[in-house]
Amino acid sequence: MSVNVIQLVRSALPEAVVRQLSNCLGLPPEATAKVMDVTTPALVAGLLNKCATLDGARALFASVLGQEVNADIAEQLPRIFASTTGVTQLSSTGRHLLEHLFERRIDGLSDAVSMQTGVPAHATHAVSGIAGGILMGVLKRHILDHQGNVGQLPALLGQQLPHIAPFLNDGLTMVLGLGGATAFAQAVGSQVRAVSSHFEHPAAAPAPVRAPAEPTLPPNAPAAMQPAREVREVREVRHVGPKAKHWLGVAALSALIGALAAMLTWVALAYCPSATGILGRNALAAEPAEADASAATQAAVQQTSQTTRDDAASASGKVEPDAAPAAAKDSQLIVSVDRNGKPTITATVQNVAEKSQLLNALTKKFGAGNFNADITLDNSRKGADWLAHLDALMPLLATPGAEMKIDGTRVELSGAAADAKSGWLDRLKSLFGAPYQISAFDPAQAVANAAQSFQSAAKSLLAPGASCAVADLVKTLNLQVVNFASRDAHVPQSAFDDLNQSAQLLQTCAKSGHAPKLEVAGYSDNVGSESANMELSKERADAVRAYLVKAGVPADALVAHGYGNVRPVASNATESGRFANRRIEFTDAQAQPQ
Repeated sequence: MSVNVIQLVRSALPEAVVRQLSNCLGLPPEATAKVMDVTTPALVAGLLNKCATLDGARALFASVLGQEVNADIAEQLPRIFASTTGVTQLSSTGRHLLEHLFERRIDGLSDAVSMQTGVPAHATHAVSGIAGGILMGVLKRHILDHQGNVGQLPALLGQQLPHIAPFLNDGLTMVLGLGGATAFAQAVGSQVRAVSSHFEHPAAAPAPVRAPAEPTLPPNAPAAMQPAREVREVREVRHVGPKAKHWLGVAALSALIGALAAMLTWVALAYCPSATGILGRNALAAEPAEADASAATQAAVQQTSQTTRDDAASASGKVEPDAAPAAAKDSQLIVSVDRNGKPTITATVQNVAEKSQLLNALTKKFGAGNFNADITLDNSRKGADWLAHLDALMPLLATPGAEMKIDGTRVELSGAAADAKSGWLDRLKSLFGAPYQISAFDPAQAVANAAQSFQSAAKSLLAPGASCAVADLVKTLNLQVVNFASRDAHVPQSAFDDLNQSAQLLQTCAKSGHAPKLEVAGYSDNVGSESANMELSKERADAVRAYLVKAGVPADALVAHGYGNVRPVASNATESGRFANRRIEFTDAQAQPQ
């Protein structure tokens, strides 16, 4: 599937189409082309970074094949750019797709492009969304034309590195959260190769459970009572796709049903001769039809699916793939070790076998009754690949004060496990390898990341003609973090800039006649007594309200309440979870129950 994606995007924008877009944006064509040439490689870098993890690659593949992405975008651009409405819709769709994938607003990127090219920010904001829509569309077309799969996507994007590297700089990569341009280019290649290799050569499944010995059957037992061989053959399949797994399961189930039916029939014939007249030949002939049921059903489903797609293609002129199945959630492990070295484990795994593996490892290490475990089964979860590293993780689980959270392929350390002297960060990076993201929770970095997201979103809402809808306002205000000191209710200096920006937002909406009435809600973690947490959360909410009022927000536009440690948004077992739960949350006061 090798191709130059940058060239695909450029091919979709011939000179005449660029002129159309430029007319809608009020720009010279050369300015529009320049913005596209700077923006597109940065967006490809963002997608490349997304493919640097297994889950990211799966999410990107599902998004590319999603309904919002138009595989025929290249052919339809002349019609789309014939009106400002078409330009606006494409830009909005593209921005939504990118922000969902990058998990951040892309205003920072368009601002950086504006500074680099000298083109007004409102135009670079529009072009960034348009570039995203075109980029996703040409990727979708290429994948469909070449019948590509999720394992080929990281390799395809990895091939773009030589094409995009000359266009990248720190100003572009930093705002996308990729770090410095040089460091990113040096590291991401090996990461996507590791992910691609994982898809091409997945880890072998555990050895199949030995089947019990077959019972000895009488010489006159029906032949249909022998489907156990088929079931064993299904067990020994090492790696198949999701749909194949489903139909293999159906086949195995059908074979088993056939075997049971045959056994009952033989018993009836052997011990109840009169049953022959009741069952007749049709009963004895049912097994072959049962054995073929899965193949016939699969063929019928495929035919129906193909007919539906053909009908849709005739109506719209577009060929779309089957709707992607809902993405399975990651398995999860949360560890908190008390000062005496006794671990508390909270986990969500896929099945009983995974739960037993975890419990057996804990019992072997600590002994029964020397650990706390709350393990939930959820068959919609992905397999817990981290279980393969349990033995190596056991010393961490015995370290007093250590905290760890594993969410799919993301591993976060805190408490004693995050201490540089412990060496756990480097040890886990070596243990898990490239597909995993290993990090130590850093509150200061978390505050800085939140501030960057908030400032970018707030700037967008302050633009001329921006919405003052309460839902948009609340969503933006809740991006900021007011990181109070422990047991303290004074607004920290790190929050001053964000709260001043919040006050400006609220004042702007009030001046435009759209003054919202908001509740400032304070929440705490579960450290300390409920009564103390309730009081502290109320004091913090009051402090934030007072700061905003002092900054010019009408006093009657804000009310403050404290809720203590109720409604946690994360587990209190880890530092990052407690950090998330100690929060100030803005809500629509008009929507609160009276």
